[in-house]
Amino acid sequence: MARKLTPAERLANAEKNFLLEDIADQSSWDQFLVEQAVFHFGQRYTDFSCNDLRDVLPELSHGYLGAAINALRAGGVIEHTGRMVPSTQANTHGHRISVWQLTAKGRRIAAQRAARAQQRRAA
Repeated sequence: MARKLTPAERLANAEKNFLLEDIADQSSWDQFLVEQAVFHFGQRYTDFSCNDLRDVLPELSHGYLGAAINALRAGGVIEHTGRMVPSTQANTHGHRISVWQLTAKGRRIAAQRAARAQQRRAA
C-alpha cells in the first residue's frame, strides 16, 4: 500500500506539476531555440554548464534548459566531461551540475553547418 504524502510533500508536488504545466504550455519553438543556444555554446566554448547558459538565456527559457541538454546528450551531440561544478542558481543551494562538451558528432554537425553558411555567403 502506498504511503500518504505529508502536506509539505503535496504542496511541493503541486508546485512541481504547476511548473511542468507552464513549461508544456510554451511553444515547441521556444524549446528549439534553447536547443540551438546550447549547441551554439558548445561550438564556441570547449566546455560549458547550465550556469553559463542561464546567464545568456531569457528567464522564460530556463525551464527548457534541462530538456535541451538531455535531448542533445541523447542525440549524441554533447557529452558529459566527467566534471561537475556548483550551481550558481540561488534556489539550488549550490548543488552539483554537469559540465558538457560537444562530441565528435556535434563537431561534425557544426562543421557542416559552417560550410553551408559559407556556401550561401559565396553565392
